[in-house]
Amino acid sequence: MKSKKIVLSGIFIALGIILPMIFHTVNMAGPIFLPMNIPVLIGGFLLGPIYGGLVGLITPILSGLMTGMPPIVPMMPIMAFELCAYGIITGFLFNKTKNTYISLIGAMIGGRLFAMVGAFLVSITIAPQVNPVIFIFGNLAQAIPGMLIQIVFIPILVKFMTKNPEISKVLT
Repeated sequence: MKSKKIVLSGIFIALGIILPMIFHTVNMAGPIFLPMNIPVLIGGFLLGPIYGGLVGLITPILSGLMTGMPPIVPMMPIMAFELCAYGIITGFLFNKTKNTYISLIGAMIGGRLFAMVGAFLVSITIAPQVNPVIFIFGNLAQAIPGMLIQIVFIPILVKFMTKNPEISKVLT
């Protein structure tokens, strides 16, 4: 099982790097549609909190280093905090409740709180111009379309992946 989770983690990390590249290539707004968040959140659901958290932590770091998206300063460390929380919280809540909506919304709220902590740490270390509260709430309004897409499509994808016998066999 551990080997499967490692392989699936790699797939979710790769998707978290490739999806934003596609969105930016066709001039779709990444900060609006949040394409990196989707594989991380699904990874939390399917892999649990530990691997989900690792996917969330590693994805923005690798993407930032390989593609420049997100920018290394100040976005990458903030997104690493946020996406790591998405993976951990989604995995934890889904393991406890088996409710995709509670898990997803809890992760979205918790992830934003972790992003605020990340923005605070960035503001006192490498980017003093960052105001954590303005940074998070300013980006929140812009991210509403992506959050709505996540609330609609991620539960459908998770249900399909966990109920489909062929896919479920791969995941377990």
